[in-house]
Amino acid sequence: MQRTTQLLSCVFFSALLMTGCGGTTTPKPETTTEVHADHAGHKDGDEHEHDTAAKTSAGHDHSGWWCNEHGVPEGVCAQCDSKVAAEFQKKGDWCKEHERPDSQCFKCHPELEAKFAAQYAAKYGKQPPKPE
Repeated sequence: MQRTTQLLSCVFFSALLMTGCGGTTTPKPETTTEVHADHAGHKDGDEHEHDTAAKTSAGHDHSGWWCNEHGVPEGVCAQCDSKVAAEFQKKGDWCKEHERPDSQCFKCHPELEAKFAAQYAAKYGKQPPKPE
């Protein structure tokens, strides 16, 4: 009888260790993707898919402070974020020819690239990568 009790105790505690104490596990967030048409004009001509969990797309990481692809801080990059683009358009700051804020249009205003590069240099102590 004592052996049976010991055996059952071992089985019970082993099962408890393997399954936990009945706590619930936190489910991992689902990864969703959405396609933004505002990337259609990029050099590669492809629409990029954004992973909303990691904020990456086709080799472009949207999680940092700087948008390497467009040469501006990520938070104001209207080419990566259609909501930001709408805000610039609402203010009347928009280059229709190049589909970006006029205040970020390096094609019409090449001197602006140096302005944004200075922000990067002030933060990181080095020059930013050249935008595509």
